Amino acid sequence: MIKRPEQRVVVLIDTQNMYHSAKHLYGAHLHFAKLVETVVDNRMLTRAIAYVATSKTGEEKGFFGALTASGIELKSKDVIEFSSGERKADWDVGIAIDAVKLADKVDSIILVSGDGDFLPLVEYLQNNGVLVEVAAFSESTSKQLREAVDDYFDISDHQELLMPAHGRAGKRPVSDEGRAGRKGGFDTDEDDESSKKRSGRKTTTRR
Repeated sequence: MIKRPEQRVVVLIDTQNMYHSAKHLYGAHLHFAKLVETVVDNRMLTRAIAYVATSKTGEEKGFFGALTASGIELKSKDVIEFSSGERKADWDVGIAIDAVKLADKVDSIILVSGDGDFLPLVEYLQNNGVLVEVAAFSESTSKQLREAVDDYFDISDHQELLMPAHGRAGKRPVSDEGRAGRKGGFDTDEDDESSKKRSGRKTTTRR
């Protein structure tokens, strides 16, 4: 795919999907601002939107603040907590609607997600003359989605976009293709912090 400086680009980030993919695959945090800059690649960024979920405790406020400070817009919804302990806040429909609304204002839409559920959206956008790019981890990207898009950026090949969450980052497999980690909420590394305190080490949390 040819990328030109005059191309208008929008970046739509499936934040939870990518946050948990980075955590489960590499034990790391994804540097979202650096990722946006990399995939835009000197083109005209019109908007970068991160779709997030807010928990009752609000422990993710620092993370959200870092996103907005880097120029990324936030769209938020509350996490739904079930009696089973499962937490969910699915943004797939919201991302798809925004992509359709923005389609006639841009030349290319970059989806930061490996979720195969976006395949119908990709086909719709392409049929309406919009280029579609995907940035995600190859280990957790739908094969059909990767084959359908105009350009694919494999975050797994760019370790400079990852920040260590704790200890040593190690690669771990994802069992559900295109969906790594649980739906809803962001970890605060509480387990990691408590283990470090027990060992007497000074703790530092990085986002």
